[in-house]
Amino acid sequence: MATNLRTILRDQCDVAWSLFEYHAEALTDEVLLWSPSAHQWTMRQVDDRWRADLAKVEPDPVPVTTIAWLTWHMGWWWSTATAHLAQTPAPSPDEIQWPDSASEIIRWLDRIHAEWQQVLADTERLDDEASYPWPEGSGKTLADMAAWVNVELTKNIAEIGQLLVIRRAREYAGDN
Repeated sequence: MATNLRTILRDQCDVAWSLFEYHAEALTDEVLLWSPSAHQWTMRQVDDRWRADLAKVEPDPVPVTTIAWLTWHMGWWWSTATAHLAQTPAPSPDEIQWPDSASEIIRWLDRIHAEWQQVLADTERLDDEASYPWPEGSGKTLADMAAWVNVELTKNIAEIGQLLVIRRAREYAGDN
């Protein structure tokens, strides 16, 4: 029995999301800005607003990212992918309003997840050309973009999990 591509994409997203829900239990305000390195990308409060460290050209070596930065990054690219699929204006990085508490971040990302799943369920355009995250004319489809969302989501959630594991290991060893 053949399974619908949209169902496969939604189910894969749900598997990744269940890993986020597992890690979300360990998210606290205290862990958001923690980093195992001073060479990092994080969120910084500028003019009463949180802004992400970001560069047009990725530095070498690539900075360690904090959980705060990873959650902002997830919100940004996932909101952008959702906008492309829904055919609405995509937010710029500066337009992403990052909540600064673990509980609000979890609610924010949960809302983005629900929006993504609804837009994916409603679309009949999976064969249409995608212009995100690839440039126009790449030959990639919206189905390719949805598959990319699943991979990127899984990668970012795994990075959050790894940071939580490293922090707990350092606390256990007394190496804050």
